[in-house]
Amino acid sequence: MTYAPMTLPTVPRYGEGSLADLACSLLASLGVGGEPNALGLPDTARACLLIVDGLGWELLRDHPAAAPFLSELARNSKPITAGFPSTTVTSLCSICTGRPPGQHGMLGYQVIIPGENRLLNGLRWDSRVDPRQWQPLPTIYERATAAGIAAVHVAQGSFRGTGLTVATMRGADFRPADSMGALAAQAATALSENGRALVTVYHGDLDNTGHVFGVSSDAWYNQLAHVDKLAEQLAGALPSGTCMYVTADHGMVDVGTEDKFDVDASPELRSGLALLGGEPRARHLYARRGAAADLLATWREALGDRAWVLSRDEAIKEGWFGPVDAAMADRIGDVVAAPAGSLAIVATKAEPRESALSGMHGSLTPSEQLVPALLYTAA
Repeated sequence: MTYAPMTLPTVPRYGEGSLADLACSLLASLGVGGEPNALGLPDTARACLLIVDGLGWELLRDHPAAAPFLSELARNSKPITAGFPSTTVTSLCSICTGRPPGQHGMLGYQVIIPGENRLLNGLRWDSRVDPRQWQPLPTIYERATAAGIAAVHVAQGSFRGTGLTVATMRGADFRPADSMGALAAQAATALSENGRALVTVYHGDLDNTGHVFGVSSDAWYNQLAHVDKLAEQLAGALPSGTCMYVTADHGMVDVGTEDKFDVDASPELRSGLALLGGEPRARHLYARRGAAADLLATWREALGDRAWVLSRDEAIKEGWFGPVDAAMADRIGDVVAAPAGSLAIVATKAEPRESALSGMHGSLTPSEQLVPALLYTAA
């Protein structure tokens, strides 16, 4: 396959170094049978996984002064890959199922509901879609519980019972925590209560700050310092022998006004397009009947060397989604567009909120794909 951009995409390392592999390795380290330990994690009775939304490896590497605790952990570690698209819906499901996107089917921010002319937004769930049927694979929490291990998820209380939470985190004892202090305290308590435990902790404010202000902003830099303190406090509260891991669902890139390619200002790009899915840094293009080939040619010509633009079959063959189950293939766009550099494919009329963001993610650049997999062992 020849890609238009000068650089090759950072294709996720499914099966050897991705978020899905981290999840299975965690279960294996806790003694759950049948789970591969691709990352070679050490055996433990208690494991805590801190998921910092938006903390890409390159962002952490470039800001050691703001995050001294995390940066010290990073000195002896290597990054893993998020998965495609490198976005929260997809990555959280990879973490929570231990399976690549092509198997769990949470294939982006907005994907088609096969057989219906509408999109499912994974963050603002459609109540007509049963999350248990949409994502049918057993979660790591269900597998841990079946092995006699307590499974707990600590996160903002408003996430309880949402479609995304049910799809990805069912089987966990959900414990609400609406501040950084509460996150650390709730996680430490859950670990102390149980001899064998898997506790995941999710924090989303760094991602939100990056979206609004950009990752080059003082606001983002300040927020990273708070995240570092959260990780340090959590580490200090862990029971002896607990292994704490720190990872992220994706990185982020800044997108300037001049980097935004507006689909709504280019009528020819809408020709043959039934639905515009995904998000600005990872687009699923769903074609009208018989228009897929023309849609692919039009978008390739329009984007040129600014994006990797593949047909569905090409993207599957190139391994962007990992092994793809037949039941999930139709959720992938007829055409998939992953911007290189800092390009964003926006739709200012159809998606004004998403189009206005300063920081974005989703594509196959190292800035978005590489995420930390840090280890701290409590003394």
